Formats: sequence, C-alpha cells, structure tokens
Amino acid sequence: MTHQSPEHSYHYAVIRRAIDLIDTGDAALTLDDLAGEMNMSPAHFQRIFSRWVGVSPKRYQQYLTLDHARAMLRNHFTTLETSVELGLSGSGRLHDLFLRWEAMSPGEFARKGAGLAISYGWFDSPFGQALAMGTDRGICGLALTDETGPDAAMADLRARWPEASFTQAPERIAPWVEAAFQMRGDSALHLIGAPFQIKVWEALLRIPSGQVTTYSEIAQSVGNPRAVRAVGTAVGRNPVSWLIPCHRALRKSGGLGGYHWGLPVKRAMLAYEAARSEASA
Repeated sequence: MTHQSPEHSYHYAVIRRAIDLIDTGDAALTLDDLAGEMNMSPAHFQRIFSRWVGVSPKRYQQYLTLDHARAMLRNHFTTLETSVELGLSGSGRLHDLFLRWEAMSPGEFARKGAGLAISYGWFDSPFGQALAMGTDRGICGLALTDETGPDAAMADLRARWPEASFTQAPERIAPWVEAAFQMRGDSALHLIGAPFQIKVWEALLRIPSGQVTTYSEIAQSVGNPRAVRAVGTAVGRNPVSWLIPCHRALRKSGGLGGYHWGLPVKRAMLAYEAARSEASA
C-alpha cells in the first residue's frame, strides 16, 4: 500500500469517531466529553482538530449538525451559470486544484474499457483510505473506502470498465493522487462515462470549495431542467470522489441526498471545506 499522508488519514479516523459520537449523542458534547470518549487529553484532541481542519472541535461540531446543509444553501449557494460566465469551467482553475481533464469518446465508453490499461493503488487521504485508478491520461477512479470497505470499492470501480486490464502500480499515478489530496500541484483527470454523465460531472467541477448547489440547479445548467432524477443518478455514478465534488450537490430542501461512498464521508467533506474556507477568510 502506498501511503500519501498517514497523519491526515489518522486524523480522519479520529474525526470519523467524533462524527459517530455527535450523531448518536448530545449535541452539547463538550471538548472534554469528546476527548474523554476517545481516550485523549483535551489539548491533544484540540491539536488534531486544528491541524486537520483549522477550527475548534466545537465549531466543527456545528458544521456537522443536520441543519448545516440548509445553512450552506442559504449562505453558500453557487449558481452554475455564473460560474460559467466567470470562466470557472473547462481547463481553467477548478475548485481547489488546477486540473487538466479530458473525456473518453462515446465510442470508447461503449467498448467498456476494452484495450484500456488502468493502473491502481491504495493511498491515505484526508478522509481515510482511498483506492485510486488511472490511465496514461489521468485519474479515472477514486474511491473512499472507510464506509464501503476495500473489497467493495475495488469491485465497484472495476465493474465500471469490465473489459479493461488492471495492474497494481501505484507509482504510475501517485503524483496525480498526491497533488489531488494535498491541494497543490498539477493533477489530471480522464473522465470515463456516458455523454450525459460527463456533462453532469463538468457541472460539478464548477462548484467552488466551501460552496454547494442543488440537483435541480445542475439539471438547469446542463440544459435539461426536468432531468433532476437523471442528474441525481449521474452524480451518484461519479467515479472520482473529491476531485469531481459530488459531495457539494444537495437536495433543494437542504437534505444531503445520497453519497456513493457513505453519508458520513459526505458530511465530513462539507464540514472540512466549510471550516477551512472560514479559517482562510
């Protein structure tokens, strides 16, 4: 296994346990309560939080509350048409990273990956263990396995391109993966999907970090405002978590909706980005 950032992965494991406590316990859990439940001193627990997300555990706890998504829609809603007008699409600067990307042609997609060589490897990420896959043109798959488990994640991604050949060669894709999770450097994507899916994924790439949009807004931006359900399906089929930020898509009501790699991961991602956005403001 290739380790990109063991410290980040350990911190997420701590945060994941805190999320469980917040979900099942009293919303008024104090710093001492949370630290005690994880057998840490309050000072050590506070340090881990500040390193991982940049705000206090109490503030982060507020970001994890169930009504946070509704607050984000009120205060951090992104109109995708405006993003297009501002040039936040195509090969420009996309959300946190400078991403180069290209899409597989419809004909190539129809061949289910036949003749395609895909390298894969296991990496540590800010959100636990990640399974990354890539072609010679960029990352084509990125799964977060803490909720699904590694075997299910591997089966899920391989089933998307059943005729491709797969080789465990993390060194071939490590620079792209490291750039992605460190939010710096140059990362490349190779989008492998049906034409409508790729249009939806392009729209997701226009949502800035720390902001959210709705499935209906995405449907409007791809020119098919009635296709909200189809958009939701395409969002769920996004094979590249984090880089194509499907976690930033919410229901119009403010509900989180689904998340292919587990709702706790989606909540953690939204809270992580919102907190870092506030800390850097």
